[in-house]
Amino acid sequence: MATVSDDRIVTALARFASAGALAGQTEFERAFTAVVASSGPREDACWRAFYRNSVAELRGGQAAFSPVHRRARSLLVGRSILEVGCCFGLLALQCAQDGYAVTACDICPGALHLLDDAANTLGLPIITRRGDARALPLATDSVDTVTLIHLLEHLDGPDVAVALREALRVARRRVVVAVPFEERPSAHFGHRQQLTDDDLRAWSTDLTGCTATIFTDHGGWLVLDHR
Repeated sequence: MATVSDDRIVTALARFASAGALAGQTEFERAFTAVVASSGPREDACWRAFYRNSVAELRGGQAAFSPVHRRARSLLVGRSILEVGCCFGLLALQCAQDGYAVTACDICPGALHLLDDAANTLGLPIITRRGDARALPLATDSVDTVTLIHLLEHLDGPDVAVALREALRVARRRVVVAVPFEERPSAHFGHRQQLTDDDLRAWSTDLTGCTATIFTDHGGWLVLDHR
């Protein structure tokens, strides 16, 4: 339990997936939760250790995903943040530690329940909302920045445009998008698309009323600012 963390488990299970021992997203996620829950005598304590260790590794730069979260946090504007597709909410927790007013949204109620408990344990005032990226349960212009960090590769092509329009609707100032650049989509992570700079440029040309900035840093980034 002293070492259980997102980075350690993902790294280990990805090796099993590459070797064919885990097939697809469902098996990967079941194995992930089983590892966390069995890392100590009490499941609730295991998850709290998972969150404590994972956030510390991400903030300290030890996790493979640290550069992505660091860059995402550097791009936030204003004081209120919505993380769409938050999953366990590890980025949301870091943003709350930085003093932002954070709302975290995900389609999975189990992940939000875990995040609620982690935020309460860490004393961080995060609001969680169950919802779909294609129909966000927030009012227009209700937060300063909306983030979609490693989310859009989970969607089919037509749904990406819908999710981006929804993010722009909710954001007063900025939308921050990050996607992985992979040789082939990682099925165990539930990725549906192999993405490149060309995709980011194509997405941005279909959007009106905003300016787009595209760059590469541990994957691709698309930053949309309202005019």
